[in-house]
Amino acid sequence: MEDPSGTQDIGGAAMTRALVLRGTPALIVVVAAVAGPWVAPRPVDATVGIPFSAPHRGVWLGGDRLGRDVFSQLLHGGWGLILLAAIIAAAVTGLASVLGAVAALRPRWGAVIERGADLAILLPVVLAMMLVVLSWPQSGAAGVVLIAIMFGTPYSARVFAAAAAGVAATGYVEAARLGGEPTASVIFREVLPNLRELVFTQLGLRFVEGMYVVATAAFLQLPATLGASNWAVMVRDNASGILLNPWAVLAPSLAVGVVAVSANLLAAALGRREVVRK
Repeated sequence: MEDPSGTQDIGGAAMTRALVLRGTPALIVVVAAVAGPWVAPRPVDATVGIPFSAPHRGVWLGGDRLGRDVFSQLLHGGWGLILLAAIIAAAVTGLASVLGAVAALRPRWGAVIERGADLAILLPVVLAMMLVVLSWPQSGAAGVVLIAIMFGTPYSARVFAAAAAGVAATGYVEAARLGGEPTASVIFREVLPNLRELVFTQLGLRFVEGMYVVATAAFLQLPATLGASNWAVMVRDNASGILLNPWAVLAPSLAVGVVAVSANLLAAALGRREVVRK
């Protein structure tokens, strides 16, 4: 039915404007990170002056600890971090949503899932990552992603299980189960579509967590870096010269912060839009 007052149109326009405002910073950083290796003015290892030289003509962000162009390093060093964080966020959210729905629909399986999740939550992810990657250095970025998924899924699954419990008790879900509908069908057709806001919210949070895990691995010099440069490595290596050229540390730090916060805000807004559309 058409809204004669136009309230829905005004609300939809405001919501679209909010999505654009929240997502634009992340989009700019992601596009720059993806296209960076092709548009960077100089190669990663090209020197432009003395170590930690201040910004000057043609060198917008100055030099790093080896006199290399910080701006070119910045353009080369983001795509691996963002790619791994996105993979971790998608995998953790997908696995956790299914496990949470199973826990709500099958109480016996749910007890096993919850006990396993409680045990995994107690273990520090950074310690596990160091043990695995240092013991198995050939695993590289795949090892970091695997650990992040293993230790990120349990907590998220507990959140999904709590939310799915209410959906599992509704009449249409019980009718579907009494009608003989398979558990997988109930999960993907009845339960998860009603958890869309939580799915988007968890996707944003897990992306931030993925950025934290991958950046920590690079900062600790674990063999998990993608690409010739890395924002986390830039922060670590150039911290000693922050008073000489602060942009060598501030630029990669701001890039990480902007993409993490903007992506998280965008995911939350997308979740709220799905609720309004119901």
